[in-house]
Amino acid sequence: MLIILLFFFTHWFLSLFFHSFFLHRYASHKMYTTSKPWEKFFYFSTWFVQGSSFLVPSAYGVMHRMHHAYSDTEKDPHSPHFFEDIWQMMIHTASIFHAFTTGKNKPAPEFTKEYLPSWSKLDKLGHSMITRILFGLAYTAVYVLFAPNAWWFLLLPIHFLMGPIQGAIVNWCGHKYGYSNYDNGDHSKNTSPWGILLMGELFQNNHHHAKNNANFARRWFEFDGTYLIMLLMHKLTVIKLVPATVKNQ
Repeated sequence: MLIILLFFFTHWFLSLFFHSFFLHRYASHKMYTTSKPWEKFFYFSTWFVQGSSFLVPSAYGVMHRMHHAYSDTEKDPHSPHFFEDIWQMMIHTASIFHAFTTGKNKPAPEFTKEYLPSWSKLDKLGHSMITRILFGLAYTAVYVLFAPNAWWFLLLPIHFLMGPIQGAIVNWCGHKYGYSNYDNGDHSKNTSPWGILLMGELFQNNHHHAKNNANFARRWFEFDGTYLIMLLMHKLTVIKLVPATVKNQ
């Protein structure tokens, strides 16, 4: 049982960290700069830890920029206020994402004029159904070897869809439940204490107030774990935080 719990939570928090650190704060907002080798490392790590649920960074970045531009309107690709449940929102988001990754739909130029990281070979590999199935089989093998009983296999769908599930939780809960520090003209909320457990991603009201601020926490009881790791990486010169992203708002 201990091995399964360690596997699940390691997968959860590594996927969550690279989702927040690379996809959100770099691909979408460019809150820090880094060298090309480090960018490749973070890119590869995001693919490896998300595995079967890998989200192509360029498509993610475009959709997230759309989310800020059209927050909680009908043009928002994943506002919870136009769907009966979180599952319908996930399906709608996935269809837009798929259209961008396959080229069936082209994003408006305003969402691509800023830097979007790209690694075409890895995107093709990571977005391949064969690759996703192989990762799924690897997760299943761990459970076959170490799960004490069949009930633990109910966790496997979370492994299979880890990236989209984490994104859906943030977008659904972060725009429906909690409190607001700012009037942003949308429904963004801060959802504590889950904002802590989601490594800062559920402080959506704070983030929408100042989208380029790397620190999503504002009040004394708000804690942004991803930002603290970014500060350490900045001090170690692995990344360089953009000055405008670290000022208090």
